[in-house]
Amino acid sequence: MKTSDFYYDLPEELIAQTPAEPRDSSRLLVYHRATHRIEHRIFREIKEYLRAGDVLVVNRTKVLPARLFAKTASGGAVEVLLLKRINLDEWEVLVRPGRKCRVGTKLRVNEELSLEVTAVTATGERHVRFFYEGAFEDVLSRAGTMPLPPYIHEKLKDPDRYQTVYCKENGSAAAPTAGLHFTAGLLEEIRAMGVEIVEVLLHVGLGTFRPVKVEDVEKHVMHSEYYEVSEAAAAAVNRAKREGRRIIAVGTTSVRTLETVAAPDGTIKAGRGETQIFLYPPYKMKCVDALITNFHLPESTLLMLVSCLCSREEVLEIYRTAVKEKYRFFSFGDATFFI
Repeated sequence: MKTSDFYYDLPEELIAQTPAEPRDSSRLLVYHRATHRIEHRIFREIKEYLRAGDVLVVNRTKVLPARLFAKTASGGAVEVLLLKRINLDEWEVLVRPGRKCRVGTKLRVNEELSLEVTAVTATGERHVRFFYEGAFEDVLSRAGTMPLPPYIHEKLKDPDRYQTVYCKENGSAAAPTAGLHFTAGLLEEIRAMGVEIVEVLLHVGLGTFRPVKVEDVEKHVMHSEYYEVSEAAAAAVNRAKREGRRIIAVGTTSVRTLETVAAPDGTIKAGRGETQIFLYPPYKMKCVDALITNFHLPESTLLMLVSCLCSREEVLEIYRTAVKEKYRFFSFGDATFFI
């Protein structure tokens, strides 16, 4: 299977630059996989497609203000994006431009924060050691900015709009954007219907948004990302699987977490660690029965993952329909529900 098999044409004006207000006023394309039927709805109407006993699995990760603007000793500008914590003071990062950041290079962010490049990985990322006083998260909150994707050109007025309302644990370099559509009120209404909401954790890093640069899909290597599935979460999912209830993943990061720990019968094991799972056709989901997700970039690993729920041809036809209907795409865009 080729990367180019997952290409589609997208007019630039359909790339959402700002989030919908309120969150649940975004549009929702519902795709019925059994009948190949498409419905056009508003996200808050998702309740009409949920039923008592469903398990909604969300990713509780919280986005760090992970973008830093630093200077070299000679005054050169360097952009640093935090990807993954290695230990207390060391991180794996992306830097731009890379030519200014050899091993031993020292960078200064502000009076509170500086860093030194300690290693260069085989794929071009850097390991850096930070120097600061106090708690790193406090220093970062003052020094960093939200790491919005490069296709978003407008400044985000409220940083909390790039966080889900249920985020809890710092660690991501990008938001699990399918969750951005939920309001606290909508989640309460869903709970009141008898839907069980279960939290897992996957810190979104380079594995989720790194572009596929090889034409042969099977040769793409995912970057590892940290995940956690608690005993309580595993028990809830396994109980639902035994009882024939649906597991509905909110976002591709929740899918990747569940499928990382899934057995052939769809049950999952509690655990934590690093995952490099790469889901593309003809993979069949073991645990996940339905998916709420945004519209993804052409030729991306996320578009390939979605194609595992039906077929590549169906997904591309859905996307053509979404373009025709002028849905908003990508991180701040509209949502799809594959049921």
